[in-house]
Amino acid sequence: MKEIKDINILAIESSCDETAAAVVHNGREVRSNVISSQIDLHKLYGGVVPEIASRKHIEKINQVIEEALKEAQTTLDDIDAIGVTYGPGLVGALLVGVAEAKAIAFARNLPLIGVHHIEGHISANYIENPELEPPFLCLVVSGGHTHLVCVKDYGKYEILGRTRDDAAGEAYDKVARAIGLGYPGGPKIDRLAKEGNPEAVKFPKAHMEDSPFDFSFSGLKSAVLNHINGCRMKGESFDPADIAASFQKAVVDVLVENSMHAVEVYGMNRFALAGGVASNSALREGMKSACEKKGIQLYYPSPILCTDNAAMIGAAAYYEYLSGTRHGWDLNAVPNLKLGER
Repeated sequence: MKEIKDINILAIESSCDETAAAVVHNGREVRSNVISSQIDLHKLYGGVVPEIASRKHIEKINQVIEEALKEAQTTLDDIDAIGVTYGPGLVGALLVGVAEAKAIAFARNLPLIGVHHIEGHISANYIENPELEPPFLCLVVSGGHTHLVCVKDYGKYEILGRTRDDAAGEAYDKVARAIGLGYPGGPKIDRLAKEGNPEAVKFPKAHMEDSPFDFSFSGLKSAVLNHINGCRMKGESFDPADIAASFQKAVVDVLVENSMHAVEVYGMNRFALAGGVASNSALREGMKSACEKKGIQLYYPSPILCTDNAAMIGAAAYYEYLSGTRHGWDLNAVPNLKLGER
């Protein structure tokens, strides 16, 4: 029998439009991390089409798992548990990964560990930062989520704030579409914003008096669209780079301000970023500057670990494994799974 300190997790992620598998050793050593992206396919439609995503997952999942095992120079005989994202996400996409994980776990008589997608994003920070341990605060920013989380311990979370409407990444995609950049919007706005003036247009920044750690990006998105439409109706020209830079500044300012407020209230000296938008250069620079002023240690994953991947799921699954989390054959996809739920 293997010692508890020597655990290999085969992890599977299929919550949206990336089919991914990874082998993670002892929670922090990534031996393989294979991602099959569908971005080029969904670009044709201006966003993710759930039915197409599900079909592509079915086509790719066995191939991706085989590649992950090969890259890790291992076999299923060396795997101690199977970790899989079971929510939140697109229900059809999640079902593909969950069914695959259950099949492998059943056939090999291995423990099955369902992982919350946001917990995976948070756990991506453990992979490249061996010194990082809870407690710390984490801002999770992606196309579907904007959460400010207190990580109390491995697997123990308190959500301090969340978006009341659009996620930050969702607003990026909609604004990118409006100025003709296409999908995915986040990286394209980030690049274009470098050429623009962030002070060109004063867009609104929402702050919730009744809940100071919550976010709202719907009004900002509408303000950008109204500004663009107003210019077009008046026959006035506008610079897409200025729009991108001004919009991005409004998003980043709110994310940084709310995060630093939480740091003060909770007295934390460690802060982490997670999720696809965590690779945004303006957010990283803004958060780095704010943390330096307060003497706070900032952590964030490499860009490949910010987007959806299975290595982060393997890291989260390892700590769930140590805490005794096991799921049965009734494990199902939960598209609206809340962080902290089992």
